[in-house]
Amino acid sequence: MGTMLKTAIVGTFATVLLWTVFVPNAAAECGRMEKSKIVAFLGQEPSWQGVPKPAAESPISDTDPIVGFWKVKLMSKDNSGIPDGTVLDAGYSQWHSDGTEIMNSSRAPDTQSFCLGVWKKTGHSRYKLNHFAISWANGNLLGPANIREDVTLSHDGNSFTGTFTVDQYNQFGNSLVHVVGQIEGKRITVDTSVTDVL
Repeated sequence: MGTMLKTAIVGTFATVLLWTVFVPNAAAECGRMEKSKIVAFLGQEPSWQGVPKPAAESPISDTDPIVGFWKVKLMSKDNSGIPDGTVLDAGYSQWHSDGTEIMNSSRAPDTQSFCLGVWKKTGHSRYKLNHFAISWANGNLLGPANIREDVTLSHDGNSFTGTFTVDQYNQFGNSLVHVVGQIEGKRITVDTSVTDVL
């Protein structure tokens, strides 16, 4: 067998091996591969020197009490032309242990009913959330909506209250609407029934 043929066979085998080891993990974890899996594959500790680490503002853990599934309601307060207590949005929010959040809003899906966010702990039972939605109006792209929340978790960890702001921008970053209000959240568990979230 010629040298070129042997090289081609070895190269093909190496590609298949890498594909088999890395691709299933990437698909299952959205491209994230843990250091331990890389070490196990390579059989040695790789050098991580020179790789910047994210700044740790407040440690987040799987057991942080804000982590979980919530029924949320956003109500107007102190807005000109909108009565206090008017429900501006409601939906389901999932706060993840990695500091990310997703909300399924009660807005019509064709106006964009999902927001993606990030959160951090700012004090004892206090959290700050920053998330964005892509808004549409009459089938046309309107622009980004920025929703910011400051919430405080209850002593039993089953609810939270706080304040929020919503800023709607057009595609060029010009402010269209600024709304403020109060938010409340109620924890959803494996035992929560549909009547508990209505």
